[in-house]
Amino acid sequence: MQFKRLTDLVEKGELKGKRVFIRADLNVPQDAKGNITEDTRIRASMPAVEMALKAGAAVMVTSHLGRPTEGEFNESESLMPVAKRMSELLGQPVELKRDWIDGVDVKPGQVVLLENARFNKGEKKNDDALSKKMAALCDVYVNDAFGTAHRAEATTYGIAQYAPIACAGPLMAAELDALGKAVDHPAHPLMAVVGGAKVSGKLTILKTLGGKVDNLIVGGGIANTFLKAAGYEIGRSLVEEELLEEAKSIMEMMQKRGATVPIPVDVICAKEFAASAPASVKKVDAVEADDMILDIGPETAKMLADLIGKAGTIVWNGPVGVFEFDQFGSGTKAVSMAIADSKAFSIAGGGDTLAAIAKYDIGNRISYISTGGGAFLEFLEGKTLPAVEILMQRAQ
Repeated sequence: MQFKRLTDLVEKGELKGKRVFIRADLNVPQDAKGNITEDTRIRASMPAVEMALKAGAAVMVTSHLGRPTEGEFNESESLMPVAKRMSELLGQPVELKRDWIDGVDVKPGQVVLLENARFNKGEKKNDDALSKKMAALCDVYVNDAFGTAHRAEATTYGIAQYAPIACAGPLMAAELDALGKAVDHPAHPLMAVVGGAKVSGKLTILKTLGGKVDNLIVGGGIANTFLKAAGYEIGRSLVEEELLEEAKSIMEMMQKRGATVPIPVDVICAKEFAASAPASVKKVDAVEADDMILDIGPETAKMLADLIGKAGTIVWNGPVGVFEFDQFGSGTKAVSMAIADSKAFSIAGGGDTLAAIAKYDIGNRISYISTGGGAFLEFLEGKTLPAVEILMQRAQ
């Protein structure tokens, strides 16, 4: 993927005295009183701001926060708490500008935060007139918000069309480099671990990866659908009957090109879905009519860990069992540890995946952790992300 990078402009000294508009992802969780409860996204967005400031630019930053009604100011979704936190992190004042579309007064060495982008009517629909007004505010547009890259909005797409220069910030660039390395130029064997409750939610991903990877490990409720498609009884386990044929076709497609969907040899079952439910390990062909499969068994966990140990690249999205309940978490823990111990290039993303990484404390042993959520999944599906597409067009 060819796109301009903020780091390149800094190295060439092209930001001195320039007005730089940064679209960041500052959509942080807050409590009922408006206090920020987790500031990872703010901290992750500061390197781009610091880079532009040190290069002598006048810096404007904006983001969305929550889901406000467009065109209406709402104090509970104001970026004021973010401005305060940015001031603390940068060690300099960060003024919040409420009405900014018609002009922003900011000097080189200063940074201002532009109020919630979604307070502007036309932001989500990528209104052309709004995009042109935003573009007129700056000399350089920087998209550093990969988490919104799957949306074509005024601050993620429209402004990039019309700004004199459009480039990727360090967060966006790192994300695209990592995803490109994992999906477009992988070291083989290429393996995907895809877990979750339903095949339907990840059918496109499963099909796309099924056509690329050497091994496709499926987990959670998804694995039950594949198990049943392979001819096994799964009792009262979560399953999508209407997608059995899709699961079969993915397995057949992979088999034809010498790739595999490893089927569990043992599973961990319970009679009910509850934190207090006793767990029992069973061979995959010994599941009873009233059993619910809630995790992979120890033999399967070892088999998958051995397979993961041989991988060259690993793409991981989702747990392989109900890891929130400890008695059904051993499979996810074994797979997580195997990925952490692997010498492969590993990229992980998705909310449940991040929760597993945090639970087993392996964040520093995964090559790249994507913060993208929906954008990460759409990239894996093989979709072109609008905000990335426009950066690539502008680089030509």
